[in-house]
Amino acid sequence: MNGRFKASGGTVGGGLLVAGTTSDAGKSVVTAGICRWLVRQGVRVAPFKAQNMSLNSFVTREGAEIGRAQAMQAAAARVEPSALMNPVLLKPGSDRSSQVVLLGKPVGELSAKGYFGHAGGGAGAAAPAGTALYGGRREELLGTVTDCLAELRRTHDAVICEGAGSPAEINLRRTDIVNMGIARAGRLPVVVVGDIDRGGVFASFFGTTALLSREDQALVAGYLVNKFRGDVSLLTPGLEMLRGVTGRPTFGVLPFAHGLGIDEEDGLRVSLRGAVRESVVAPPHGADVLRVAVAAVPLMSNFTDVDALAAEPGVVVRFVDRAEELADADLVVVPGTRGTVRALAWLRERGLADALARRAAEGRPVLGICGGYQLLGEHIDDEVESRAGAVPGLGLLPVRVRFAAGKTLARPAGQALGEPVAGYEIHHGVAEVHGGETFLSDGQGRALDGCRVGSVWGTHWHGSLESDAFRRAFLRRVAADAGRAFVPAPDTSFGALREEQLDRLGDLIEEHADTAALLRLIEEGVPAGLPFVPPGAPRLAGPSTTETAPDAPGPQSSPPSPVPPRERGAHGDAVTPATAGDTSDHSNSLEGGIR
Repeated sequence: MNGRFKASGGTVGGGLLVAGTTSDAGKSVVTAGICRWLVRQGVRVAPFKAQNMSLNSFVTREGAEIGRAQAMQAAAARVEPSALMNPVLLKPGSDRSSQVVLLGKPVGELSAKGYFGHAGGGAGAAAPAGTALYGGRREELLGTVTDCLAELRRTHDAVICEGAGSPAEINLRRTDIVNMGIARAGRLPVVVVGDIDRGGVFASFFGTTALLSREDQALVAGYLVNKFRGDVSLLTPGLEMLRGVTGRPTFGVLPFAHGLGIDEEDGLRVSLRGAVRESVVAPPHGADVLRVAVAAVPLMSNFTDVDALAAEPGVVVRFVDRAEELADADLVVVPGTRGTVRALAWLRERGLADALARRAAEGRPVLGICGGYQLLGEHIDDEVESRAGAVPGLGLLPVRVRFAAGKTLARPAGQALGEPVAGYEIHHGVAEVHGGETFLSDGQGRALDGCRVGSVWGTHWHGSLESDAFRRAFLRRVAADAGRAFVPAPDTSFGALREEQLDRLGDLIEEHADTAALLRLIEEGVPAGLPFVPPGAPRLAGPSTTETAPDAPGPQSSPPSPVPPRERGAHGDAVTPATAGDTSDHSNSLEGGIR
């Protein structure tokens, strides 16, 4: 099939943008599903997300930091993840600021106003921190992301792009580089995904389209319904009426499918309070289950580390935020966080710090990962992340942590508990270990990272639990310390389970989407003659640009015009079941602001 594409010889490959009516509509997993479906047809495909906001990230072999969702999509496409696939990553440090990672490397902290260049106060007013670096430079960022997209299109048959939030965030359109901004620059057809399980999907499809400018609407090819339960024939009249009022088809209805909540994007926006993860594959291999409690610390990052535990038959993982919820846990995991000092204060305020200290004194297992490892130590000196200076840690491990300006980004490998283990590192904190037992070491027994005292373990290595033999050895030790008759299954392969999940995503696309129509979009581009749905983009208060000129009746200086092509190139369940908890309002934050 890949002979039908035109990526060889430096010619542009096909492309598609998967947008959504909302955050968590299913864009990430639909993108992954399309990638897996295409690669099974022999198509050389790559994922792409121009700008991602996520606290779950990954390190490529080249030492670049990208969103974990893009790493998952690369696995779906069976290609090695690259910084090209996620050129701009925003890692929230609060509701109103984020660390900016550009082409895999951190370049500084930035407020929403700094990003948009809204210094305020009129001429001569002091610009917010970060404005000098990024304020008013939307065109430069658009240039960076379009160049990355162009390179992927040059080297692949097809590139499946993921949008962010909604393309109809009308207050943000002029600074958009991830939804219609990149679609206009790359002339990409757009398919809008809607989560029908939330309700109001028809209004969401219509409203999303009708709030876009005439030029943006010309790229919206149609819709994809996600998370449908029931008889599709009952939905068909609504889909026909939607086509009647928008002039656009629905390319498929994906059923709600359990067990596909892989590599969620955001630990800030979605609360995991009370969420439970456990294997749906098999019952416990031994006589007992093993209960794991994960402290849902503020700015929790890479909480996907515990997915490998949840994949083990008989291991039940739940996220908790109260001290009493640790009482029946056989293992407590303190995960990574973008705010180590803030998380430490939160643990103390909620009584969790005292509960952890009691567990350590009783010899009951605790595992700290990255930021969780740091706060288990004796002392933290932070003039970088929180600028809090010297702060006492929980004192459960003989570790002193100093935050460095530079970020450690690495893909280490070694041994632990006599088994091979690999992971990845993403941290500013530098740990000085002055006691305890070695946790992770090289082949000669030299310490590489982390330490252990009694039943308290700590490491900076994310992803270490995905190493099957090490995970089984660790769980055997935890079960022994907890007094549980739990036995890890001897044949659980996390990598194989992940592959099965990705194949299921591909199956959902192949079986429930109009793949012939999707293939035409990818190969041939935007269909001609897509109708305009009024009223179109409303007029923004304040400065306007040609990209945000209104389509609604009224005086306007000039009609809208598309973004010109750049000269340098030819060019997060059906999927995932809803994660638990409430969605916060970030309308004035970076999460709602930078796309």
